[in-house]
Formats: sequence, C-alpha cells, structure tokens
Amino acid sequence: MKATFKAILIVVLCTFLTISCSRKKDKFINRNFHAITTEFNALYNGYNALEEGRSSLNAAYFDNYWDVLPIERMQIFEEVVLPGQSKNENFTRAEEKAAKAIQKHSMNVGGKEKNPQIDEAYLLLGKARYFDQRFIPSLEAFNYILYKYPASDKINQAKVWREKSNIRLDNNELAIKNLKRLLFQEELEGQDLADATSILAQAYLNTKSVDSAITQLEIASNATKNNDERGRYRFIQGQLYNQLGYKDSANIAFDKVIELNRKTRRIYMITAYLEKIKNFDYENGNKLEVTELLTELEENRENRPFLDKIYHQIGEYHLNNNSDSLAVAYYNKSLRTNSKDEFLKARNYEILGDMNFDASVYADAGEYYDSTMSNLALNSKPYRVIKRKRDNLEDVIYYEAIAKVNDSVLRLVNLPEDERLTYFEGFVEALKIKDEEEKEKAEAAERSSGLATVDNRISGQRVGANKPSQAAVFYFYNPTTVAYGKNQFVKIWGDRQLEDDWRWSNKGISSGANTASTDDILATATDEEKFDPQFYISKIPSEEKEIDSISKERNYAYYQLGLIYKEKFKEYGLAKNKFQNLLDSNPEERLILPSKYNLYKIYEALGENDEATIAKNEITSKYPESRYATIINNPELVSDKDENSPVSLYEALYIQHGNQEFADVISKSEEYINKFDGEPIVPKLELLKATATGRLYGYEAYAKAINYLAITYANTPEGKQAQNIESNILPKLASKDFIAENDSVSNNYKVVFQLKNPEPEQVSDFQKTLDSVLKNIKYYKLTSSKDVYSPNTTFVVVHGLKTGTVARTFDQLLIKEDKRKIKAPYFVVTSTNYQIIQIHKNLDAYMNIDNN
Repeated sequence: MKATFKAILIVVLCTFLTISCSRKKDKFINRNFHAITTEFNALYNGYNALEEGRSSLNAAYFDNYWDVLPIERMQIFEEVVLPGQSKNENFTRAEEKAAKAIQKHSMNVGGKEKNPQIDEAYLLLGKARYFDQRFIPSLEAFNYILYKYPASDKINQAKVWREKSNIRLDNNELAIKNLKRLLFQEELEGQDLADATSILAQAYLNTKSVDSAITQLEIASNATKNNDERGRYRFIQGQLYNQLGYKDSANIAFDKVIELNRKTRRIYMITAYLEKIKNFDYENGNKLEVTELLTELEENRENRPFLDKIYHQIGEYHLNNNSDSLAVAYYNKSLRTNSKDEFLKARNYEILGDMNFDASVYADAGEYYDSTMSNLALNSKPYRVIKRKRDNLEDVIYYEAIAKVNDSVLRLVNLPEDERLTYFEGFVEALKIKDEEEKEKAEAAERSSGLATVDNRISGQRVGANKPSQAAVFYFYNPTTVAYGKNQFVKIWGDRQLEDDWRWSNKGISSGANTASTDDILATATDEEKFDPQFYISKIPSEEKEIDSISKERNYAYYQLGLIYKEKFKEYGLAKNKFQNLLDSNPEERLILPSKYNLYKIYEALGENDEATIAKNEITSKYPESRYATIINNPELVSDKDENSPVSLYEALYIQHGNQEFADVISKSEEYINKFDGEPIVPKLELLKATATGRLYGYEAYAKAINYLAITYANTPEGKQAQNIESNILPKLASKDFIAENDSVSNNYKVVFQLKNPEPEQVSDFQKTLDSVLKNIKYYKLTSSKDVYSPNTTFVVVHGLKTGTVARTFDQLLIKEDKRKIKAPYFVVTSTNYQIIQIHKNLDAYMNIDNN
C-alpha cells in the first residue's frame, strides 16, 4: 500500500513539475515557479559572482591621491580584449547566469513578460558586461530594460547604469542630459538618488564643470547608505575645493571625512589629515598644533600601512619650515617603507634631487633624478621633465668625476714616500676589516640557508643520513646565495654590461678618466698583493709623460666645469673657483687666455669690479691681438654675425664641405680646433673634419677619426652621434667585397670619367661639355655629377643607364662630333660597387677585375 502511495505521489509531483515548467502558460504556478527559480538560483549565483568580481577589482585597484579621485573605484585597462575573452572570470560567470535566467525562465506570453525577475536578469547582464569593460554590450542590456520593461521597479537603476556606460564611452553631454531629466521627472530617494547624483558629478568632472560636480557630490554624500561611498565623496569634494583655491571649504570637507573615522576606509581619513596639513598657513598658523598632529599620525600603530604618505608629508612640513636636514631624513624614511605608490617614490626622489641640485651637489642630484625616472611612466610628461634635468647634469657629473679621480692621483704623486706608505697602510687596514666583515656575512648566510639547502638537505645529502638525497637543488636557485654573489661581483668588477670581453678594464662604467679605479686594481690583485701597501704604491704613476697626461686631463675637466657652471647653471661662484684652480695648476697655453676671459665675465656678473678691471687689463696688455681683446675693447662691433666668430667660420666650412673641398675643410678644421679649443664649437668641427676625412681618404681614416671623436668628446651630442656611427653604421660599411654584376638583376649603372690632378676649371669645363653631349643622346635621360675620389683624382659620373651592355658601349651612343669632344677614358660600374669604391678607395682592386 505504501509503495503504491509513493508511486502515485511521485507521478503527481512529476506531473506538477512538468506543468509548472512550461513557459508558454500564464498560470500562477508557472509564473511563481520560474520567478522563484530565477531569483534563488541563477540570479543569486550570478550576483554572488558579480560581487566576487567587484571585490577582486577593488582589491587590485590603486587610487592616485595625487590627482582628483574618480567617483567609482574601477581600474580601466588599455589592452583590447578579443570576443569571447574576459578580464575577470567572475564577471563571465555572472553574465552566464544572467543569460541562463533569460533563456530558461523568460515567459513571453502574448508579447508580455510574465516572469517579474527577468528585468533583474537583464540588469545583472548589463552590470557584468560593464565591470568586464564591455561598455557597448552593457549599454544594449540597459537600453533593452528601458524599452521592454518600462513599468519595472528597476527602471531607475537601469537609467543610472545606462548613463554610467555612456560616461565610460565618453558620451558625457548625453549622460548629463539624461540624468538631469531623470532627477527632474522622478522623486529619487536613498541609494538611487546617491547613485544618480554621484555619476552625474563624474560627468560634470569629465566636462570640467567643477562647481556643478561639488553640488551633486553634496547630495550624493547625504543620500548614500554606504559610509565608504560617503567618505570617498566628501574627500573628492575637498580635492575639488582645493582645485578651485577654496582652502577653508576644502578643510571643512576633509573634517567631515575625518569625523567618519572607522565607518569608512582608513586611507580616506589619513589622506584627509594630510590634505589639511598641505593647506596649512605657515605664516599665521599654529605650528605646534600641526607638529603634534603629525607626531600622533606617525606614532599611531594603526597607521603603519600609510607611513609612506605620513613620512612624506612630515618631510614637506620641515622643508617649508627650512629644516632641510629633517626634511631629508623623513623623505628617506618614506622611501624605506617600500611604498607601492610609484608617484610618491618619484616625488621623494625628485625633491631630494632638487635639494642636491640647489646645493650644487650635481653628481648626487643626477643619481636621484635617475631614481625618479625609474618610478615614472616612460615618455610621460613628468618623465620628460626630469630627463631634461638629468641630461643637463650629464656633462658636469662626467667632468667632476674626472677632476676628482685625477686630483686624487696627483695628490698621491706629490706625497713623500713615507706619507704614501702611511696612507696605504691605513687603506689596507680598512680593507682587512671590510674583508673580515664580508666573510662573517657569508658564513652567516651559509649557516642560515646553505649553498644548496632545502628541507634540511645540504649538497644533496640529508643531515644525519648516509644515503644521497634526490632532492638536491642547484645553488643558483637559492636566493640568498644569488644575492651574495651579485653583491660580490659588483664590488669586484663594478657595473658591467652583458657583452663579450666584459673582464677588460675599459668595459667598466668608469668616470672617463684614464687612471685605473680602485675596483679595477683590486680585481687584478692576488690575495697577497691585496693587503700589501707596496702593491698600491707601485701603481702610482711615476713617468713624467703619464703624470703630465693626467694633469692635462684634470685641467681640461676644470675648464669644462667652469664653462658649464657659468653658462648652463649660472653658478658664478663655482665657475670662478674652477677657473682659478685651473690657472693655479700650470695649465696648457691654449686654456689660459679663455680661462682669463671667462673669469673677467664672471667678475662682472658678480659685481667684483676691481678684479674685473685687473683681468681686463691683463688680457688687453698681454694678448692685444687676440679675439678676446677685440671683444673687450670693441664690444659694440661684436655680433653673432661676426665673420671671425666660431659659428660663422663653421658655417663657411660647412659650405665648403658641400662643395667637396675636402682637403681645405680638413686643414681649416684643424686650425680652428686649435684656435677655439675648449669652446662648444670644437666637437662640431671635429665631426665635420671626420666626415671630410672619410670622403677624401676612405673607410679606415673615417673610422679612426670617428673613434677619436667618440672617445674625446663622449658627452657631447657630436660624441654620442659618433658612438652611434661606430656601433651601428661602420659595421655595415666594413665589407670591401664587390658585388657581381648581372644584367638580369635590376641595377643602375654609372659611366665614370677619371680626371687625374685636374685644375678646378678643367673639371668644370669637362662637365659642361659632357652635359651638352648628353642632351644629344636619344632615348635616354642622362645626367652628370662631380665626385672627389682622392686628393689627386676627381670623377665625373654619368647617371641614368639601366643595363651594363648599354653602359659599356656608351661611346657608341654619341654622334661623331660629340665623340671628338669627349676623349677622356671611362669605366663602367654599378651603383653598389661605385659606393664601395668611394667608401674604401679601392679603385685599383676594382679595375683589376675583368669587368671593363
């Protein structure tokens, strides 16, 4: 009986489920079955997935408090996502649940939707697409709700989310229009009002209507039920008031954030405190009160995650109070917190760099600017600003390093033997202490982790075991060992590029001086030599020629530093010291007069009239024929267009180079280089001379000249250009091999007339005659040009022939009268081989090939 009853009950239930599952019948059972199933199955799971996705999105999002915060915490990715792909699997799952609810539970009967949960499904669908940053599909979902379900209780939410999508698609004006209409037509309350007004505020911010945005944020702050949102809206209000310059109103908004205390995210409260401190009036405000507040924020244990920002603001406070040493200490504290805020780290480094720059410690400033750039987006505007500052320091850092190293060497050279010994004995003692410390650190590291220790296994064997272990780990997989090895490498070898022959001393990153660094010496020393003072004494230069070279290099560095400080940084005091030190160091004759003239101009700039008069009289009396004396005696006659100025002479030489007067360019360049030595025009003259040398004497001479320019003027634009030529262009030109000529391959051929030891008029006359002859040749459009090959040979070249056969029978194209005019011998060559001939000056090798 019981079995029969159970069977009947099962049949009844199955029949009931079958009937209720139908989506075509508008019955009470059908409607409620699908509504309940939709709400508590698909939509429930879908909204859970949506919230998980939003949580992960918020966790990965990092607010930039250096700019006005966006209303909505949502990271926008730049990369394009292909159809079918997703940035977050949770949003994909939410979208799938929404689609499942629509597909399996929609009850479209008589053109009307009978399931009251389907509009909610479309809302979930739109939200999932929105957070997955597929804004056009999300807009379609929200528009469908407005079109298909105008009586839905979710209609206002759909309208707000539609405008959020419009704003993401940069349709801000449309969003403002629709949201204003919604607020006018509907009596929104609570969270709906907060959502509508907050997103309207974002649209106003995007269109730069800051006042309107503040008004809407006030409404949203009062209407929202979420304290996190209220704290964010109030904080943004404060930022906007600051942007408008209303500091009192901004502080009131920040106070409202602070009043929320633990009800909102702590970062809002901490940053609100810091923003209020930024608005502090340093002239009339209560500094004791601010100091106590900063101390309290620093010492509160709950604020540890925000110490990077707190330390930075304390540093700012001390900097504004002219307490530079305290400011530096706190900026460094902020950096040591390992903050995730890249812009904050960049800001700390930049301020420290600026402080060193203002103190004329340019080498340290350059290092801080390097660190600043490493924390900024590549090629962003802030990056370019800092890079410009850093580039301006390149030369001064380079020459300061040379001066420092060479000064040290020359001091050692001039020390008596006993003082040298005392100095290096102290150096060796310090080296021994340092070496002992390094050994202790290495032993401690080995004891703590071992060279290859994993799970109590050392060198492949378990501690206390007799059998080898199979779980031994290669020692490069041990981070402690690797870090120790890297440090030791840098200490011994310095910062080396990854390249062949890295062990050579000239591969190290050095100051540019010719003297060997301590690291280079230590790298080549044995353990016995390393702790022997006599080893280091033996490395001190002793030959007069070598000492003289070091002294000249140091003097040139002094001269360049004097010019840089005077011209680029207007640091006349530093420039004066460098020029005076140069003149006291027995400089070469070529540097004396320019240094004295620059000192004269510095004295004038500093208002030291007596010294300026003395310098002026010395120049005009001792060097009356010099250009500097002419400038001093007749300043009104001197202008940028002076024919004897370096720039004018360079421009004239450049014109000669264009006219292929290479020999004259080379000789005059050498003359001007000696005449204007030390002035900015010299690297330009060297580059022009190198180019002329290559055109006249070929590849080998050009490579040598470029190498000299790249080494001697490494930090100038011309030197860097030479380095690029040496690295990237010369290797492509190195081959001397001629290319086999083949008429079946498209080629340009040249007919080359060779004129030996010609006068300039002779070349011009021959080319004029050739041009008149070429005009008489039918079917071919031929032109000519003049190319200097060597000091004794000039080519006149015919262009426009496409095949070797025609080129080799060039004389047959001429009529009889023209043949009498053109009697000079010629040879035929392809354009490629002609280029090789001109680069390597190997015409004889080409003529020996059976081509002509």
